[in-house]
Amino acid sequence: MAKVLLADDEVTMVQMVTELLRAEGHEAFPFTNGTAALEAVESIAPELVITDLYLDKTRAQGLEILHKARSLSPPAVVIVITGFGTIETAVEAMKRGAYDYLEKPFKLDELKLCVQRALSYNDAISENVYLRKQLKKKYQFSQIIGTSAKMQEVFKMIERVADTDSTILILGESGTGKELAAKALHFNSRRQFAPFVPVNCSALPENLLESELFGHRKGAFTGAISDKKGLFHEADGGTIFLDEVGSMSAMLQSRLLRVLQEREVRRVGDNVPFYVNVRVVAASNEPLEERIKQGTFREDLYYRLNVIPIHLPSLRERRDDIPLLVGHFLKDKVHPRTGKQYQITRQAVEVLTAYDWPGNVRELENAIERACALCEDSIVRVVDLPPALHRFAEGRSSDTVFATADGTPFPAGPNVKAGSDASTGVVSQAACSPDSAAHPLGALKTFLREQELAYLNRALAHTGGDKEKAANLLNISLATLYRKLSEDGEV
Repeated sequence: MAKVLLADDEVTMVQMVTELLRAEGHEAFPFTNGTAALEAVESIAPELVITDLYLDKTRAQGLEILHKARSLSPPAVVIVITGFGTIETAVEAMKRGAYDYLEKPFKLDELKLCVQRALSYNDAISENVYLRKQLKKKYQFSQIIGTSAKMQEVFKMIERVADTDSTILILGESGTGKELAAKALHFNSRRQFAPFVPVNCSALPENLLESELFGHRKGAFTGAISDKKGLFHEADGGTIFLDEVGSMSAMLQSRLLRVLQEREVRRVGDNVPFYVNVRVVAASNEPLEERIKQGTFREDLYYRLNVIPIHLPSLRERRDDIPLLVGHFLKDKVHPRTGKQYQITRQAVEVLTAYDWPGNVRELENAIERACALCEDSIVRVVDLPPALHRFAEGRSSDTVFATADGTPFPAGPNVKAGSDASTGVVSQAACSPDSAAHPLGALKTFLREQELAYLNRALAHTGGDKEKAANLLNISLATLYRKLSEDGEV
């Protein structure tokens, strides 16, 4: 139950309310002195405060308790009570953050119901704040897996433009994570507490998409039995993500262009437009310039959408990230029969890295999911991978375990040699050392840079690609890690 601070200068009333609160299972902290109650607010940190507005015949002390209670982290919900109630004092208390207002004399059942509602409201607010924090954590930059130079460019661009209101066009093949990038833009912007509304423009027929986007009035067409708000209206204050925007019809393109120009939306069957404060993030898996040449996409709309383009590289353009992604997909997976975390063999990682992945990250994730479902024990081997990948296994090294003790694979590369310990699943220190025969002597700075990158990649693999955890593991700041991973980073 809740901690409740009660402040009132009427001793009898304090005793009755305290008995009621404790009978309901709450932890009550009664005060008949306003100064003592004010001093105790911070140390008690109550979830609920019930305070008389006029303590010691002065309203100022009651308002101070209200202000201090609302300043806590998390803030307490406050019920104000007074025997000198007027509309003006009620309005002022509510403006200053009070949840509710009761005038003496009141019934105990009335107060009991008010307390229940206030605590339910507080629980809902706390849950909402928690979920928002979880969403932001899920879609922060450090949760997008990739250390390659191309992905570092993407991260830098997202970080630079996330808090602007500029229209963004995300380009990339299917499965490269365009919606994930759009969510990263939204949840790292000042719009993060407003709605994020995704729309797949290719999944709906033209007439239905128009109604979904802009809404309609009752009777606008057959089946419109009531007024309907459109998704632009639902996203007011936040972000709307228009995926596969290139599939829109010419009519819808014209309407979207007007929304971008005038920031006004008109429902189907309505003559009155309404203003919307929405950031538009669009995405396409094909070059829109080609559609312009074919006459199927408006050039003026393209320039409105393409204010800031972000290109997501295909997986074959960033093969160095594949081992990190594999580690991320295996992270926290446990074999249903052995109860052990999944590991993966060196040869399987090499095969995964060699494949071109036309379906990109989504296809890789599905391949790992399939392999985990089919493997006989907790070790993923080449034979468990999709058949299309088996031809890449010809002539490769023996199928030895290639993972850390917790099942997270190390990245393959020139600095990783054969020699992993199959009994523990841990790559030996020798296996991560440079091969002097394969790498002739050169500039010391180049050698040190290669060693640093290899070590950084090992840390990232160990944390499943979580950059924040990797930075903590290496005892460096997240900003330093990003700088060192960038193409022009210095040792």
